[in-house]
Amino acid sequence: MSFEDPRRVLGRYGLRAKKSWGQNFLHDRRVHERIVAAAAAGADDVVVEIGAGLGTLTAALARAEPPPRRVIAVEREPDMLRVLEAELGGEARVAVVARDAATLDFRAEAAAAGRPVIVVGNLPYQIATPLTLAIVEAGASAVARAVVMVQREFAQRMVAPPGGRTYGRLSVTVQQRAEARLLFHVPPGAFHPPPEVTSSVVSLIPRVAPLAPARDMALYGEVVKQAFATRRKMLRRALEPGFGAATVAAALEAAGLDPTLRAERLSVADFARLTDALEALGVAR
Repeated sequence: MSFEDPRRVLGRYGLRAKKSWGQNFLHDRRVHERIVAAAAAGADDVVVEIGAGLGTLTAALARAEPPPRRVIAVEREPDMLRVLEAELGGEARVAVVARDAATLDFRAEAAAAGRPVIVVGNLPYQIATPLTLAIVEAGASAVARAVVMVQREFAQRMVAPPGGRTYGRLSVTVQQRAEARLLFHVPPGAFHPPPEVTSSVVSLIPRVAPLAPARDMALYGEVVKQAFATRRKMLRRALEPGFGAATVAAALEAAGLDPTLRAERLSVADFARLTDALEALGVAR
């Protein structure tokens, strides 16, 4: 299967894009090429493709130079599975897997591959957050890198630096666990049918260790969650309901943080320092 416009593939099987499944098929060959290049799979690599759809990107990944050892094409929509089997069933390097991407265990995939996998795919909007977190939390021992397409606003939140309105819980959580980089934007016209939003391709490289490790990482997650739950409040006001006014005041002082700051002003390292200060005062999760 060489590159073919998705509209032709759909027509061959008497299919149309299903709005109920959020189907928008990428038909811009140059975007396929850029994604494959960013994945940078070598001859020994195993690529896990999320939401393989009609298999156009799957084929491009499998026939890269050098080709990877295997491409695991994950798809759950029955008509797409039928197309994948018909178009790529004879491709020795491709394994079509009928599965909900939300249930993927990247550590198990890496164990089966005998090495960290490369993850590629267009993340469905409804599960973009849990899938992204599953990728970065799997760690460098399970995921070598991921090249994923998401809505532009979601991508901007992932890579946002402290201080702006797009910086939030997702930014802190992703950047603590991975190096996140926005590679390029993809306009609606690159898809059939065109979506109502611009998409972006992001590179995620999970870290061997957290960027700014806290002694209690579960507590770290809770501190970040509470700090951004009421992000327009001053930090001390946002944290007091969960940890107590006196404890929060003492922890902020110990961490050298201005209690009147809002959560969006704190870096990943600031949150780690605050978490350690709370832990030293006996707070645990």
